[in-house]
Amino acid sequence: MIGVAAAGLAVLGLAAHGTWHRNSSVFGSVLSRLPGDEQLACITFDDGPNPVTTPRILDILQREGVRATFFVLGRHADRWPELVKRMAAEGHQLGNHGYAHRKLHRRTPGYVRDDLTRGADAIERASGVRPRHFRAPHGFRSPWVTPIARSLGERTIGWSLGVWDSARPGADEIVRRTLAGMRAGSILLLHDGDGYDANGDRTQTAEALPRIIDGLRTRGFGFVTLPN
Repeated sequence: MIGVAAAGLAVLGLAAHGTWHRNSSVFGSVLSRLPGDEQLACITFDDGPNPVTTPRILDILQREGVRATFFVLGRHADRWPELVKRMAAEGHQLGNHGYAHRKLHRRTPGYVRDDLTRGADAIERASGVRPRHFRAPHGFRSPWVTPIARSLGERTIGWSLGVWDSARPGADEIVRRTLAGMRAGSILLLHDGDGYDANGDRTQTAEALPRIIDGLRTRGFGFVTLPN
């Protein structure tokens, strides 16, 4: 009986890890860092576009000559398609963040497929680009989320470094957390939008971005987008 109970706990532990850990491979392969050992970083943004913050971030990236990856939310793409079009036109990489920003580990396979498909369709309508990468809202997944994304031609992406910029701790703190946590090959998670409030305030992230780029460059980092 003890052996059966221990096995049951182990299975539950694996399932919990697969569900809640953004980089867990229990439910399918997830890219959590860049391959190789070069001093490179990938800056990614979730939950946009946002009519105030996204243009500021795009202006900064253009000025600094940095290309980033935007995990676009489909319903926001439908509302501000011109910003998604601008992302693509300026050489940034577009990823799928689903359509409605629901926690997908609680949803049926049919719901997940519909949400991911609608998100990709919205991005393609706005930009002419079909996304090849997917990031689940909050990183939460069930056994079928990554396989469904793969069937749609999208690679599931986690992240190496999250700095909780969405909690608005202040631009100085966002910069400090980023520079303290960055390692070679890190995939950095930032937010140019709010998954629950289309007009949510992400201006602290935009304020922090120039100092993040400058600080990383001073430390010898280059910037790339995600591998396919």
